[in-house]
Amino acid sequence: MGSEADRRQFVQQVRKACRIARKLRDLGARPYGVIRIDSAASPGEWAKDPEGNQRKIAETFREAGRVAMDHNEKLAAEGEICWGGMHSWRRMVQLLEMVNMPDTVGFQADMAHTLLYTMGYNAPEDALLPDNFDWKDQGRLDEALRKLTGALRPWTIDFHVAQNNATVHGTGSHDKTGRHCLATDPGGKLDIPRHAGYWLRDESGNLTKKFRHICWDGCMFSNETMMKQQTWNDILAAMIRVRDQHGWQEAR
Repeated sequence: MGSEADRRQFVQQVRKACRIARKLRDLGARPYGVIRIDSAASPGEWAKDPEGNQRKIAETFREAGRVAMDHNEKLAAEGEICWGGMHSWRRMVQLLEMVNMPDTVGFQADMAHTLLYTMGYNAPEDALLPDNFDWKDQGRLDEALRKLTGALRPWTIDFHVAQNNATVHGTGSHDKTGRHCLATDPGGKLDIPRHAGYWLRDESGNLTKKFRHICWDGCMFSNETMMKQQTWNDILAAMIRVRDQHGWQEAR
């Protein structure tokens, strides 16, 4: 979104990532996967020229997509409210449509981050839930998540299982974004396995089978928390529940 030199540097970094990814794939350590990208700009900077900046981001992503194609890679734009032009579910869909490379440039859905899309934290005009929403109203939350996933699921090529307590967090110069919480956090707003199904199944309830790589995302915990065995027991238990409800066996 910056100068021409900034955008060239962005594409060059994608080229480097593709080369590293190819080496790992050749070694057998990475038989599949995607490379994550974002706009590298804040919503505040983006808002100085929304339409012009959106075009710049799309042009940059398209150029990066051509690099990825040359390396047989795919790029997944991470849906977080902290990235300008990607801070709203409507803007995220608009950006992907502008790039128009559905076989190469797609969406990375993280359940913790995409929950914030429904709240319109950095884009109140695109909120799917009202201010002071009563989180006990499960039906309205489900309706919002269905609308959100219906718009972004067709573009989604990477999926992160996660939990969120509907608060935001930022450290240092990093803009505020969705706050991950532990799988068993009593303040978590998501029914992890059930809401994971909104991403993993289509509107008719059929498995899309679009993701070969599904992981847990919980990047905001202390080292002390991450060193506890119970943390990983709870994470793996949540992942197994998702697999039990939405997994499948590949034919061999």
